[in-house]
Amino acid sequence: MADTFLQNGIKDKRGDSNYFRKGCNPFAQTGRSKLQNTRASLNQQIIKQMRMRAGAENLLKATSNNKVKEMVLLELSYVNANLQLLMGQLEGLNSSVEVYQDTEETRNIPLIALGLKETKEVDFSTLFKDFILEHYSEDGNSYEDEIADLMDLRQACRTPSRTEAGVELLAKYFSHLPLMESRFFSPAHQTGIFFTWYDSFTGVPVCQQNLSLEKASILFNMAALYSQIGTRSNRQTIAGLQKAISSFQIAAGTLNYLKETFTHTPSYDMSPAMLSMLIRMMLAQSQECLFEKMALPGIRNEFYSLTKMAQEAAKVSEIYDHVHQSMIQTPIKDNVPLFWSTMAQVKTNHYRSMAHFFVSSALLDHQLGPSDDEDQQEKTLSQLYDCLPEGCTPQDILKKKDERERIGKAHIRRAIMGHEEALRIYGLCHHLNKLEVLQEILKASHQRSLNKYSENESEEEFTDYTEAPDIIAKTEQKAEMEVPATTKVKVTDFFHRLGPLSVFSAKQRWTAPRTVQLRPKDKDLGFTLKGEMPVQVVSLDSLCSAAADGLKEGDYIVAIGDTDCKWLGVSEVMRLLKDVEEEGVDIQVVSMLDNNPSMPTKSATFSGNLPKTFSMICLAYNDDDKNPKSRKVTKKPSFISWGLRNKLKSTSTLSLPTSDNAGAFPWNKPCPTFPTSSSYNNDSALY
Repeated sequence: MADTFLQNGIKDKRGDSNYFRKGCNPFAQTGRSKLQNTRASLNQQIIKQMRMRAGAENLLKATSNNKVKEMVLLELSYVNANLQLLMGQLEGLNSSVEVYQDTEETRNIPLIALGLKETKEVDFSTLFKDFILEHYSEDGNSYEDEIADLMDLRQACRTPSRTEAGVELLAKYFSHLPLMESRFFSPAHQTGIFFTWYDSFTGVPVCQQNLSLEKASILFNMAALYSQIGTRSNRQTIAGLQKAISSFQIAAGTLNYLKETFTHTPSYDMSPAMLSMLIRMMLAQSQECLFEKMALPGIRNEFYSLTKMAQEAAKVSEIYDHVHQSMIQTPIKDNVPLFWSTMAQVKTNHYRSMAHFFVSSALLDHQLGPSDDEDQQEKTLSQLYDCLPEGCTPQDILKKKDERERIGKAHIRRAIMGHEEALRIYGLCHHLNKLEVLQEILKASHQRSLNKYSENESEEEFTDYTEAPDIIAKTEQKAEMEVPATTKVKVTDFFHRLGPLSVFSAKQRWTAPRTVQLRPKDKDLGFTLKGEMPVQVVSLDSLCSAAADGLKEGDYIVAIGDTDCKWLGVSEVMRLLKDVEEEGVDIQVVSMLDNNPSMPTKSATFSGNLPKTFSMICLAYNDDDKNPKSRKVTKKPSFISWGLRNKLKSTSTLSLPTSDNAGAFPWNKPCPTFPTSSSYNNDSALY
């Protein structure tokens, strides 16, 4: 089940002399690669069936022929049945936790790992070359190596290894995305590149032209990879448990960062409700590993040690109960695998029963002796219970042997009932039945409680139905989210040669490079320079030869002769111009243009290959413009009402329609989409 690596044949030219990994070999027949290949195949089949269903329903609405309607309804029943089968298979993949466990793991309860989101390949080559030629006025073919490196890096992120190197690979691509966005994704121009990602729970595809979905999906996969690293750790060693604890806490921190940063991601697996549940699950598994770390050296059969471990076990049970409660809420319960909620319920009962077993052992196996600290034991018992049975006090339990045995037996009976409930729930889920290790652990714990009860049972005693009080959950080390440092990996821009991002970015507009000849007169060029990189022309003498040749105040110098000057400062440029002879030298300059777009632009989100939403539009408007007619926007009845109350404002922002007049607008009319009869196509399922 080990990850297999592909050797990379492309050298990373961005300042790193090493070769970056291409991730795992997708053709390697490991358990995880087979799982991801099956997931990719299911995603393709799901989108095919959803397209067929959308087409059939459109035909059903359009036709009035009863015979055609009957045929379409029959076809729809087949398509819906196929979709249900495919969704069931996808749920089975999300339930295959044994693939992610440590190969030598035989004595611990399995943990749940998140599966990686699948995506389609993206070809940046043609569109980026065209944009470089059109926007930056450079030959796009000269950037073929940089574009190839970027595409190789994205392709590698589809199959990262389950190691720190795999996380670093995803973090490297995530850090490149803001640079790529600044270079090629202009608010006034759509590149035509679509990023498609599949929901990890439902398989429904979501497609966007901007990079928000790409960034969010990479973050989700980083959290998923950390969860897989945690489940793969060897939990029979302290080092392995510490690695698992840290991995789950970082996974929770990454998911929380995703939740706070990308609040409107259209994929349901990254909705706030789903992310909140996943964060709780990661922290619960981290707390479980903390409990195992305390128990690994062995639990001393002493009063204080047993009561301490009882409260630690109760804490694990309490957290898993919260996880289970969040999993059964609508609409999360419709998308989370039944295996997950069942596992959370099993662990809730299992660890609660362990807590009662530890308390029963502390009360039945340890009597208050002359050398024991009575006050300390009384304090420990008072902190163990929130509410004792009526007429019972901690002092009575300590000093009265009968009372101590009565409460101890009540705890062991409750432990037995809890283990029986865990085994019953285990038997209800057919995916859970495949985990023989879990069944063995549950049966062993149940048998241990039965043995403890039989040791202290007396045939002469009457049956006592005293109910054991609840144990207060408490822990010395609470699982906390860790801030993922890997989301801020320092990288070198692939397209460094285009120039500094402060000037040469997609949102800036400038003229094509102009050639100006400099001929100094008495070693005076007729202007001075300022700024960082690139340098800017200031204090231009309007009578100098450079001004006559077309040089303007505020121009940026991008080249001197054959030397590229985009990354040169004032001192370096002056050094190049200092030795210019009387015949002069040619320089290339660009002039900054107005950044206001001439037309508003729209950004569409696609779900299931159909338009879903449109982003808000910002329109530049200026009454002081010298040519207002060229910038005037004609108000059309069929378009969005801008809601301008004061036309003297410099900008106006789109106001979405309210409930009072929303129905009057054409974009609020029903558009072709997947039928609401399926939970995978309604609005709530696509956050």
